[in-house]
Amino acid sequence: MSRLFVIGGARSGKSRYAQSRVEALPGRLAFIATAEAQDAEMADRIARHQADRGPRWMSVEAPMDLAAALHRAEAEADVILVDCLTLWLSNLMLAERDLDHAVAEFEAAVSECCVPLVMVANEVGYGIVPMNALARRFRDEAGWLNQRTAAIADEVMLVAAGLPLKLKGS
Repeated sequence: MSRLFVIGGARSGKSRYAQSRVEALPGRLAFIATAEAQDAEMADRIARHQADRGPRWMSVEAPMDLAAALHRAEAEADVILVDCLTLWLSNLMLAERDLDHAVAEFEAAVSECCVPLVMVANEVGYGIVPMNALARRFRDEAGWLNQRTAAIADEVMLVAAGLPLKLKGS
């Protein structure tokens, strides 16, 4: 595994699957978190996820600058897990950042990464067309980000109902 992209719907088991793939590898593990604890419920979710990871894991918070976080983690870890690209995209959109620039920097950092890398994202394109312009733009941007990430990944897995399905790779 060099670059693995794991995609799935909410509560599909994608993060659990990605974590299990990473933990099966030897060495120091880095978790790049894109979520921010902006309310008590999210803080609780983050705490549960942190507790679920063991002492092999170091954490890097990267709500915006994912490319720099990848470079930092690569210097200290043997395997990197990024969870999740969809939250990162949402953070960028809400901060009105230049998405094309941020995604291009991310793609370059992924291409330069010399350790196994697992990236997680939500598949948001299975539902109905959202009613407002921001939600439609988010759905579109997420779909394009997922396509670009899948293109640079060596392996792509879709997880549904806790079951992984290989979309790309040997």
